[in-house]
Amino acid sequence: MIQKFADWLVYGIFGLSAESHLGVAVNFFFYDTIKILILLFFVSVLMGIINAYFPIERLRKYLATHKMYGLQYLLASIFGAITPFCSCSSIPLFIGFVKGGIPLGVTFAFLITSPLVNEVAVAMFLGSFGWRVTLIYVVSGILLGVVGGFVLGKMHLAPYLSDWVKQIQADSSAQSLEWEKDHTAFIKRLPVIIRDAWKIVRGVLVYILIGNRCFYAWICARRFL
Repeated sequence: MIQKFADWLVYGIFGLSAESHLGVAVNFFFYDTIKILILLFFVSVLMGIINAYFPIERLRKYLATHKMYGLQYLLASIFGAITPFCSCSSIPLFIGFVKGGIPLGVTFAFLITSPLVNEVAVAMFLGSFGWRVTLIYVVSGILLGVVGGFVLGKMHLAPYLSDWVKQIQADSSAQSLEWEKDHTAFIKRLPVIIRDAWKIVRGVLVYILIGNRCFYAWICARRFL
């Protein structure tokens, strides 16, 4: 459906040719942007539901009061490696961890590894290079997440979080306490979760538009078509 809409918009409304490099690039831009935004919204809703019921506050307290000798970074990196998310869909998970008060170093360990090690790449490595090279790829990706998360955690970056992220974090904590106190039913929580998900999408929308691969698609079209 997204591809049909992109075709209708670019080739029908804009009048660009499907045989031209520009038409292919603009079509890909609209298709990919819409796909990412929809995926981002639904993953944000999912993380909102998890944050509403999963005891993230207890996890935060556990991480803050127990010495794990770096194991938390390893676990976060492994979790990032096994979750089938690209860099864009990892954003709401990252924000969900931040909302729950998980240390930034741990969340960065997840964010680094999540798009770096994924199932598609593992399958391609296995088919092309065998299990030894694939193992090196997976282990090095996880270690990069561990080291990156540890270094970034030591830099104490919490004060540099965007204001809208800080506001989401504060609102989430207050909302969770209120829901838990009043034993709010899921049907009443859902509108707030959807609103927060839309707030996340709006917060990163401009960066998705800037970072989308329209120019890259145009170059590829010129090179291969």
